[in-house]
Amino acid sequence: MSWNPSVWPEARAPDPASRCERCELAKQRTRVIWGEGAEDAPVAAVLDNPGAREDREGTPFVCATRVALQRAVAEVGWTEETLFVTYLLKCRPIRKYDKELARDACMDYLRGQLAGRRAVMLLGLVAAQTVLNRPDAEMAELRNRWHDWEGVPVRVTYHPLAVHRRPNLAPNFLADWRALAEVPLPPVERGQREQDDRRGV
Repeated sequence: MSWNPSVWPEARAPDPASRCERCELAKQRTRVIWGEGAEDAPVAAVLDNPGAREDREGTPFVCATRVALQRAVAEVGWTEETLFVTYLLKCRPIRKYDKELARDACMDYLRGQLAGRRAVMLLGLVAAQTVLNRPDAEMAELRNRWHDWEGVPVRVTYHPLAVHRRPNLAPNFLADWRALAEVPLPPVERGQREQDDRRGV
């Protein structure tokens, strides 16, 4: 397969999310990071939180997380038009913070982003435990099965950075994406997504 990673277009955080001060991360961030890829894509993927690459202004680059993620997406025949990548937290933490409060503060935003998708992939244990409300679950319990989140079918897999650092995880990571790719993927209703974005939820 001929494939090269690329910088996916970034989605701009809507108001009032762009000015959110619901938790202490508002004092740590440079900006609110909403996600990347196609906002109206039928599938969404959720990472735990933005990093330095996302938080800074300027020309982004394709980091190791995105290389691993985009490679799997390409392997199953998808593109940036199929997938919208977002975060459990919309701000980058740079020092100690109240994790439970921050995740609760962002959940309404995430709920609006995931509603109406044909399927969702949760990337890493933190995102999976939080979204599925299973704080004590292990990765082995959550992988290889379907979960229901407010009527949306959900799969769980490793964080792409873990796959980059531990290549032995790559076959299972790809298998998880192939399982997700079996879901029929007609486009979501664009009008509803635009209404949700205008409300900032």
